[in-house]
Amino acid sequence: MGSEEGLMTSEDVQLTFRQAQGRLFSLNLSNRAKQVEPDTEQSMGIKALDSNSMNMLFRVWSVPAKFFNVMKGSLLSLIHAGIFWTITVVGFIQIEAASAPSQSLHAFYYPWYGNPQTDGDYVQWNHGVAIRKGPPRSFPGGNDIGANFYPSLGCYSNNDDATLITHMRQLKKAGVGVICVSWWGKDSFTDKSLPRLFRVAGEHGIKINFHFEPHLGPGGRNVSLVKEGIVYLIDRFGTEPALYRDPKRGGRPMIYVYDSYLTQAEEWASMLAPDGSLTIRRTPYDTVVIGLWVSQKEERFMLDGYFDGFYTYFASDGFTFGSTPSNWPAIQAWARQHNKLFIPCVAPGYNDTRIRPWNHRNTREREKGGYYDRMFEAAIGIHPEVIAITSFNEWHEGTQIEPAIPKKVDNYQYEDYLPLPSEWYLDRTAYWLEKFR
Repeated sequence: MGSEEGLMTSEDVQLTFRQAQGRLFSLNLSNRAKQVEPDTEQSMGIKALDSNSMNMLFRVWSVPAKFFNVMKGSLLSLIHAGIFWTITVVGFIQIEAASAPSQSLHAFYYPWYGNPQTDGDYVQWNHGVAIRKGPPRSFPGGNDIGANFYPSLGCYSNNDDATLITHMRQLKKAGVGVICVSWWGKDSFTDKSLPRLFRVAGEHGIKINFHFEPHLGPGGRNVSLVKEGIVYLIDRFGTEPALYRDPKRGGRPMIYVYDSYLTQAEEWASMLAPDGSLTIRRTPYDTVVIGLWVSQKEERFMLDGYFDGFYTYFASDGFTFGSTPSNWPAIQAWARQHNKLFIPCVAPGYNDTRIRPWNHRNTREREKGGYYDRMFEAAIGIHPEVIAITSFNEWHEGTQIEPAIPKKVDNYQYEDYLPLPSEWYLDRTAYWLEKFR
């Protein structure tokens, strides 16, 4: 509510006028109009709002005119009414909440963290160290974790509702509309977190797809296990409102396949080709399957494997051909020629030297946000349909945009985002989303 003078804060009214998308709205705001509603198609001859647009409209109370800036040729009529204004805006505009998430912006999400309070022990925070010589060792968790940064939430559990609610609010703040959930197979820790994750994500308007990892069980991963996984997940979550369905590809669910090159293209074709022996095409389990583009010559693999598209995942510019932004224009041109979906992946940096002490050559400093800016600018420059972020919370590799805090344990000083605020990467993501829309 506003003050005694009727003024409102920016939190009370967060309306953004965006580029025209062919919808005609009529909006009346006054001290007597308690709710924003579109006029009906019958009475005004305008297109009715769809459910997504309706969700973007919210209750407004006695709004003074000074809170609105109407741009881009909209018709503005101001009628003085006491100390308030009645504002009528008629134009080809889209009205949405400033924090509305976009389903064209995906983020890799890791639901593999646990702690003693929720899960009986630390999970992943006590990550092992990849030592090439010497005895194996692991971090204990708690204050001393397997990561170069320390999360502002501490050693959280993905099985805790309060944590998931915070994550969904942070994702919405960043404008991320879809999370690509790391999945390690049926009955894995990540699998058991899914019902709660679907529920909380659905409550916050966030969609979920799946990131199939290289090990889906004792047998590792092969095409048969991938198909079994797709069938299992769609049978279990296919009716969930939070399941992401690609609106441009028949409303099919989507999976990303990490390290897809580990399986031969001919084997992928058995599941992804229309006439394959294990085909999912034209069945209830037909899915948009996104392979990983790694090396320079991946074209034949993507074609022969019948992938719907491909992504780059890796955060280090130059680590692979696919993760090098200067190569994205050529990859995008090929994708368009062959009707494939190319999803470039952007990252804030990379540092995994606490768990891989020998991997300094792949470290990419954050440069006070400069690295993130360059990757986003490169991705937007090729005009992709979807951009993915590596990552929301892969703490072990230091690619997270989730807030981190300064912290020291024994002789180790964790990295942090200073002099930037802890939520800077969330805000910066929203900044780049506005340029991407």
